[in-house]
Amino acid sequence: MCVFQSHSKLDKRTTITHRPASLSRDLQNRDGMPALIHSLHEENSSVLSLAASDDLIFSGGQNCHISVWCRKTFQLVRTLREHTGSVLALEYASERDWLFSASGDSTVCVWSTKTLTLLYVLHPYQETGSGDLFSLAWSPSLGTLYIGCQDTSLQWYDFRGLQSVVDSAPGSGTSTPNTRKPHRFFDSYPQHERRPADLFANNSASTSLNNIHPERTEVGQLNKLQVPATNVIDSAHYGYLYCMAILEGDNSAGEETQLVTGSGDETVKLWIIKSTSPLPQLVHTFTFQHGAVLAIAARGETIYAGCQDGYVKVLDVETRACVRTIIVDEGVDILSVSLLGSDLYTFSAGGRIQRWSASFDCTASWKGHDGIILSSKISQPSSQLWASTNEEFDVDLTIDSFQLITGGNDDYIKIWDVVPPKTRDPSRHAITSKSTIEYALSKFVAFQSVSSLSKHSEDCRQAAIWLKKCLAQLGAQSTLLPTGEGANPLVLGTFSGTSKPGVRKQRILFYGHYDVISAPPHGWHSDPWTLSGRNGYLYGRGVTDDKGPIMAVACAAAELLRKRSLAVDLVFLIEGEEECGSTGFGDAVKRHKEQIGHIDAIFVSNSTWIAESPPCITYGLRGVVHCTLQISSNMPDLHSGIEGGAVVEPMLDMVRLLATLTDSTNRVQIPNFYDSVRPQTEEEQQLYLTLSHLTQRPASTIASRWCEPSLTIHNIQISGPRNATVIPGSVKAQISLRIVPDQDLNTVVKSLCDHLHASFAEFNSPNEIQVSIDHTADWWLGDLDGLWFKSLEKAVRDEWGVEPLRIREGGSIPSIPYLEKEFKCRALHLPMGQSTDQAHLPNERISLANLQRGKAVVERFLLNVSEMTTPSE
Repeated sequence: MCVFQSHSKLDKRTTITHRPASLSRDLQNRDGMPALIHSLHEENSSVLSLAASDDLIFSGGQNCHISVWCRKTFQLVRTLREHTGSVLALEYASERDWLFSASGDSTVCVWSTKTLTLLYVLHPYQETGSGDLFSLAWSPSLGTLYIGCQDTSLQWYDFRGLQSVVDSAPGSGTSTPNTRKPHRFFDSYPQHERRPADLFANNSASTSLNNIHPERTEVGQLNKLQVPATNVIDSAHYGYLYCMAILEGDNSAGEETQLVTGSGDETVKLWIIKSTSPLPQLVHTFTFQHGAVLAIAARGETIYAGCQDGYVKVLDVETRACVRTIIVDEGVDILSVSLLGSDLYTFSAGGRIQRWSASFDCTASWKGHDGIILSSKISQPSSQLWASTNEEFDVDLTIDSFQLITGGNDDYIKIWDVVPPKTRDPSRHAITSKSTIEYALSKFVAFQSVSSLSKHSEDCRQAAIWLKKCLAQLGAQSTLLPTGEGANPLVLGTFSGTSKPGVRKQRILFYGHYDVISAPPHGWHSDPWTLSGRNGYLYGRGVTDDKGPIMAVACAAAELLRKRSLAVDLVFLIEGEEECGSTGFGDAVKRHKEQIGHIDAIFVSNSTWIAESPPCITYGLRGVVHCTLQISSNMPDLHSGIEGGAVVEPMLDMVRLLATLTDSTNRVQIPNFYDSVRPQTEEEQQLYLTLSHLTQRPASTIASRWCEPSLTIHNIQISGPRNATVIPGSVKAQISLRIVPDQDLNTVVKSLCDHLHASFAEFNSPNEIQVSIDHTADWWLGDLDGLWFKSLEKAVRDEWGVEPLRIREGGSIPSIPYLEKEFKCRALHLPMGQSTDQAHLPNERISLANLQRGKAVVERFLLNVSEMTTPSE
């Protein structure tokens, strides 16, 4: 568990490239662990399936038998031997006192749990052609059993109207043409009666023999049943049907029963079953890329699907969305899942049992078996049995306690004391106040994703992989997109909202970046790569630029998804090269534009407020042109004492050339540079006066930063040693222009290059000049009168209770104007940080309140946007 550090001395650490991807917090401690009540040992047989009635435990084994155990004494009561293959699934029908068992021998047996006699043998359609019968699901309301088969078929048998033969007198039942042949020994009469064996023989000798040989099941009036051809859906999946679950509907209220199936084809399918017919109708397919779906549990409107590679997918039935992904243990199969209230229990191939809360945090984790856990069942014994067991075994149990029963390939069945989350003592657990957003940010900040330094390239890649998994856990479909050799990948994640009939969902693209500027330790009060909380602020590199806002927006989408309130598609496009010019970003977007999909608006959160308060909305950014000049002679570096005055020095040419760019008032001297600059409106001038009082800065200074162009000389570099006796043979300078509406980027670039070449030509210098444009970004201005901006402004106003300030930024974000042009839609920019957040500087921070309320603003905004309906095409 990641714990925030208090103010402490820095520690030296090496680059971290691998970190656990799970967003689930570890809230367990020893007091919260379920107690082991008892262990049952199967002789040389893996426990493949489990079921339980009020007073019995049933275990299906690899040895083809069903063991019946008493829940009071934990002793073996009976061994049911009818199958000739491994018992792969057990299903208990409490209202009929029936136990269904499915086997690798292609049969389903129906047993009485009162008399432990075999009632029926059900054969699937095509019998052995169906292969192993992996899963069963019983619908009490429909009286129908559903069977998942190896041949990928889904089959069912309707037991309504079929008379139970448990209490019938011999010969009173209706035999069928499919009745099995009588056994010449077990179905025989006493020898003196000289009667042929038949199914209704009542041989006291055979009964006594059954008592002597408990492996022989007592047989009542046995009927052979057959699944008709009409009760089969061939190729229900493109893989084995490993697991199933029933979500019962209230038929009296007109609700339909739903069947959930999971398969080796990496899908979960949802079927609707009407009360008038047990025929399942497919209504939705959930598709994953996490291996076969091996286990399913369902409660209410939520499905939990355990996958082959250690992931559990949390699916919402109503919205047909994957609302969360739990990373239990990457690469370790989840073979069983069980539910107790809002608690999810997962059972892995590593023998580990873990309990997850409604917030998807791990509240208990322990080694359950010395091998693979293959099956599980949660059941509450009868109250009389429970009280008796409590006294006999001196276990601290309560009437609210349940039994968790697990089976593994170590030949053991184990019974654990578990209690529902509402009755579990909260003092047993180390409950933390950290929210998902803080916990996720603590993991995100730990990646030293510095894109400008090659030594951190693997850290950047690992940060992208982690972010992809993070978005997936929060409910998005996520992937990585390549940006070219040597460049960091894009992270693409889509939170899919609920569709409304006749209305096209709005699709919003959220842009951000996971790369950060370097963080030399000098000047930091805490480790820049460990999230530290002090006095209401979270400190760490990237918390405000731009990892904190990314987590806030992602958690906002996840929260709406959990509440079934997300009615838009939110597409995350997060790059890893923003801090060094967005290398490969534009080309990658064009290549994968179809995968990104149609976009209606662009949303960004990558700047700060103008002060500490009130909240702001950014509606404008300046553009930028980065240029490198190089003036070189055809000579090597020279000694100034020997050659000074005899040569035309490149440095002097450079100084003269740079001097031509501005005048004494710092006005840029490039021809026609100011011709297209948009004049300030009266409304803007009034805004600058208001902001001047707020920031204690002159209004003219604010205006010059936001809506006036500028030129900056960044550095001058020379060849050769840096001492006072050398004439450098080559001099290089880097300059930049900031441009504003309505300057044309291409025109400005051409004018700059033409001016530099023309000015240098007037020198008549023998030296040579090279002018290269390293990077450009256009200016951006938002649409203040558009519905999108008004929706965002309303969200900020409603959350903070004040009117937000409309501000502009002097800096540039190249991707915003590019994305606007590429997707032909408008962009919005919500800053979450404050003016003192120290982005790019030591002790970078973000207010915890701003982060939390920023998330709330995003939720409000997405809800507002969902009301901007567009008719479906």
